[in-house]
Amino acid sequence: MSNYSQAIALRHEFNQEIDQVQQILWVGIGCKRGTSCQLIDQAIEQVFRENQLFQSAIIGIATIDTKASEVGLVELCRLRNLPLRTFSAEILRSICVPNPATIIDHEVGTPSVAEAAAVLAAYQLTSLSVFPFTTIEELQVRFLVPKRIFQLQGQPGAVTLAVAQASNISITIY
Repeated sequence: MSNYSQAIALRHEFNQEIDQVQQILWVGIGCKRGTSCQLIDQAIEQVFRENQLFQSAIIGIATIDTKASEVGLVELCRLRNLPLRTFSAEILRSICVPNPATIIDHEVGTPSVAEAAAVLAAYQLTSLSVFPFTTIEELQVRFLVPKRIFQLQGQPGAVTLAVAQASNISITIY
């Protein structure tokens, strides 16, 4: 395990001890192939810090099924002891999101990965049946953080991140 991986694991353990909050937030992630665990972790840290959210409230990471074996995502989930929930492009495409991207639609077959995956994962906290709903309001899910894109100079890859929760669950902020 690298020094950075050890630091992530230790920090996550420490945060869980300090921030005993209900795990209710799903982080949707889209990323370029080869994006490092470090870049994904830094994106999550920055978004949660800027939005005054507890990282210990994360219940899981959600993405498109073609990223199920993406090394950076798999490593992050392992280090943080979080599940990685994946959805097909067909299911992701059925969700109307505030920030669709034509280029992503052409590349992976859906206009949204991060936002749609976060919404679907949060919705499934309360129900396993998604269809025929298509809008976020119908799913009773709200975005806490709409799509954000991260890159670090000198590091390969990019991360798109969104955070969602089921609307009937109260949020924990500090």
